[in-house]
Amino acid sequence: SVSMTINGPAPIITAMFFNAAIDQQISRFRDEHGRMPGESELMDIRSTVLSTVRGTVQADILKEDQGQNSCIFSTDFALRMMKDMQEFFIDNNVNNFYSISISGYHIAEAGAFPITQLAFTLANGFTYVEYYRSRGLDVDDFAKNFSFFFSSGMEPEYSVILRVARRIWAIGMRDVYKAGERAQKLKCHVQTSGRSLHSMEIDFNDIRTTLQAFMALSDRCNSLHTNAYDEAITTPTEESVRRAVAIQLILNREFGLLKNENPNQGSFMIEWLTDAVEEAVLEEFEKLSDRGGVLGAMEAQYQRSKIQEESLYYERLKHSGEYPIVGVNTFERPGSDVGEDVEGTGIPITRATVQEKMQQLENLKAFKTRNKNRAPEALKRLQDVAVSGGNIFEELMETVKVASLGQITSALYDIGGKYRRNI
Repeated sequence: SVSMTINGPAPIITAMFFNAAIDQQISRFRDEHGRMPGESELMDIRSTVLSTVRGTVQADILKEDQGQNSCIFSTDFALRMMKDMQEFFIDNNVNNFYSISISGYHIAEAGAFPITQLAFTLANGFTYVEYYRSRGLDVDDFAKNFSFFFSSGMEPEYSVILRVARRIWAIGMRDVYKAGERAQKLKCHVQTSGRSLHSMEIDFNDIRTTLQAFMALSDRCNSLHTNAYDEAITTPTEESVRRAVAIQLILNREFGLLKNENPNQGSFMIEWLTDAVEEAVLEEFEKLSDRGGVLGAMEAQYQRSKIQEESLYYERLKHSGEYPIVGVNTFERPGSDVGEDVEGTGIPITRATVQEKMQQLENLKAFKTRNKNRAPEALKRLQDVAVSGGNIFEELMETVKVASLGQITSALYDIGGKYRRNI
């Protein structure tokens, strides 16, 4: 299973990934049979690969506008490409690959509090449901390909964020959209908070990550990523990644309480907090609704402004010491500061080498040269499909064989326009 954190160019990268999977199976067929497959055999290989390939592509363009900055196409065109990709999934029985990972993690990393993260993420999810239905897709056909992605931080709300998310999602899908049981199930991945990692007293980060992982597992996450302690300053090393994985292994294999799948259920604090967080999320839904829903609020920059306000408030509390962070603003090591602490860790800062960068450029140049006569025609076909209302992703499956990401993006700019933030 492969998870791809890509958003703006997600349909293009996904088409490349699917083609790579198909090409692998064609190569295996050639090695086993000593010949290339015939036309009907090629169709069988393609069908089998698409129905069995496993993974996730993030492709959440709404949260990109709200909490991150990797939008490249206009929002309307990006939504259309997402719909076309989902329609391709339905038509080709792509049942084991999540077409979207509706993400609150980036919203939290940009500074949002837990309730804001949850409210904006669920609202975005319901907006995708509304959009896909408006384009003629059946909710039970596409919602099974939805997944969610949340952060796990140090605040108490994180101990119930998943049970609240599942409750609201299930009720909404059942009562509003009349979805079946599978579509009502919210499937989610959780990652421990990168924002909670600090360069000062860097070894303390593993302690924070362990507590966050415990909360996520206690709240029944479907999958979990534990950050490496040195991600505060660099790409993780092999040693730090092993420690991060060990956190999960020790919690799962050694920590007895987690042998019960839902150990906190029924406690007064958890039950009270669940109801309180749910009420706060529904109140935020009302604020979004008053502004014309998610898309209307985005036009007024409501989500982005709220995230920035909460981020600024957090930073003020951190720098004043009102929000205690051990080793950073309280119980500090005598005589240390941020600069000295980073330099004193002895952790190498990971960078791509010049040779690696040049090799990638050479590979791209060779690909363009090899396909210089085929790419223009393929790009023109792609543009024609986009203009005529055809399925862009279906055509992308062919275009990516001869055109680069940059070439395809430039061609689609002419049809769908570039992203421009409202100011």
